Amino acid sequence: MKNKEMFRVFSFDRGLFIITLALLIIGCIWVYSASSVQAAEKYHQQLYFFFQQAAGSVAGLIIIFALLNMRKPFFKSPYVVYALLAGTFFLLVLCFVMPSVARVNRWVQLMGIRFQPSELAKISLILFLAFYIEQKKDRLNEFRTIVFPVAVLSVFVLLIAKEPDFGTALLIAAICALILFVGGVRARHLALLGVVVAGLFTIYLFQAPYRVERVTSFMSPEKDPLDKGFQVIQSRLAVGSGGLLGVSIGESKQKLSFLPYAHTDFIYAIIGEEFGLLGTLTVLALFLGFLWRGLTIASRAPNVSSQLVAVGLTLAVCIQALLNISVVLGLAPAKGLPLPLISYGRSSLICNLMAVGILLNISQRKGINGVPA
Repeated sequence: MKNKEMFRVFSFDRGLFIITLALLIIGCIWVYSASSVQAAEKYHQQLYFFFQQAAGSVAGLIIIFALLNMRKPFFKSPYVVYALLAGTFFLLVLCFVMPSVARVNRWVQLMGIRFQPSELAKISLILFLAFYIEQKKDRLNEFRTIVFPVAVLSVFVLLIAKEPDFGTALLIAAICALILFVGGVRARHLALLGVVVAGLFTIYLFQAPYRVERVTSFMSPEKDPLDKGFQVIQSRLAVGSGGLLGVSIGESKQKLSFLPYAHTDFIYAIIGEEFGLLGTLTVLALFLGFLWRGLTIASRAPNVSSQLVAVGLTLAVCIQALLNISVVLGLAPAKGLPLPLISYGRSSLICNLMAVGILLNISQRKGINGVPA
């Protein structure tokens, strides 16, 4: 019997939409504040990064409104799911024939536009796993059933790690493992997979000295305060100097070439310095609100695949936010992960807003007579 569900246009979750807008506004304000000096020096225009961030926000909001009007559950269509998966794989491979940027191959550059496919890979893999789990739910506990999705996941993770982007590869592996677990895959199968993945990541970690240095500098940054531990120490100084209410917007000292990546990976530190404890707790509360609304949408979704998509996309945003904040506060080694919806970076921004659009689309779907479809 075909699943039935009711779609009500513009009945989307208002709470999640308002939280997203708040994060976008905070992002635009502090991208400008954290980057204005660098933008003036490099591009002779203080508003350069702000305009880029604002343009990405507008593009992402257009995508959200387009997704809100899609009546058919496109994320359940095998054509959409596998086309998106294949397209993302092609873009990841294409990264390796593109010119390197800062000795890494993370971007595809065409007609002056630079895009990071690993951001799209999060969405592609979540949609694929949710679709696959619903299709194979009656045989999910058979080991051979999970061989295919694990193989697909492994290829994507290895490609991203090879770029290299160790943090994103690890994040994607963790989120996909959670989806498989929530979807009903036996814990012992996942445990075996976890041992293999942990072994591969450990070998990969020790292949490059700079990765080991990130871990050691995290453990003891004071041993090399002017080199390996510099970033961690400056980040802590920025957050600590903000006090309760901060030094006021635009008055950060750490953004003046003291704290690297102030408008990207370490923007949370600048928020802490300029807006104080009040600012950092506000951002943290917004992400907790995002988690609450996303999981609420998942609990009310009309079918298994919609539930898994909602859980996966919510965790993708919130776990990354938690990791970024942990790095800024010196609670985790640097991973190069931006703060979702706030840090500068159009690929991350647009893909995260696409994820929000899918969540809001799911929130408009209800099972007939309140019964899951």
